[in-house]
Amino acid sequence: MSKVQAGVVALVALIVGLVASVYIAPPQVGPQTQHVSLYPQARALPDFELVANDGQKVTPLTLKNHWSLVFVGYTYCPDICPTTLAELKGIYPQLQKIPTDNPIQVMFISVDPKRDTTERLNEYINFFNPDFIAASAEHVQLFPLVRAMGMMYSMSESTDNPNYLVDHSSSVVVVNPEAQVIGRFKPDFEVGKLPISEGQKILEDMPAIIARAQS
Repeated sequence: MSKVQAGVVALVALIVGLVASVYIAPPQVGPQTQHVSLYPQARALPDFELVANDGQKVTPLTLKNHWSLVFVGYTYCPDICPTTLAELKGIYPQLQKIPTDNPIQVMFISVDPKRDTTERLNEYINFFNPDFIAASAEHVQLFPLVRAMGMMYSMSESTDNPNYLVDHSSSVVVVNPEAQVIGRFKPDFEVGKLPISEGQKILEDMPAIIARAQS
């Protein structure tokens, strides 16, 4: 066989191989998400210690070996907090059915430690689901934790007013089983509509998030 013939044979073989790789064995694409905003890299959380509604400590170990959906707010919140927790309550049974070695948990972090005592947090969170975790701490613990999760909060007025409001993010943050923040579900801001993270969107994306992490 001449060099020209050998070159032709090699070129044909290359083309056949490329065609086969595309049409016979196409590259595998992982499960796709539609709603979550995923960070380019997972974000580590600082050390923290909160107190849960049952009086137990909440630390990074509480997040280990679980997928966690974390929401920041306060029990005196008039709208976004109860609505978001109701959304999470509604999808929680379906979340528990998602195949995973690391079960999904819901955590509500109160950024109003002055009023949200352990007893009040316990009464509040049990109204939605006794499996949910509610926790709080002093601001020295809360500020760096909330900031590391990509969220914020601030007192919008003096806390001397017994009915003061707290400004806070309305996203639901996704924390992986290594206690790293990987993204968040952000609400759609529309005129005349309460900005909340919709439960159905969370439910649609969580299987893909978990499957991608396990692949």
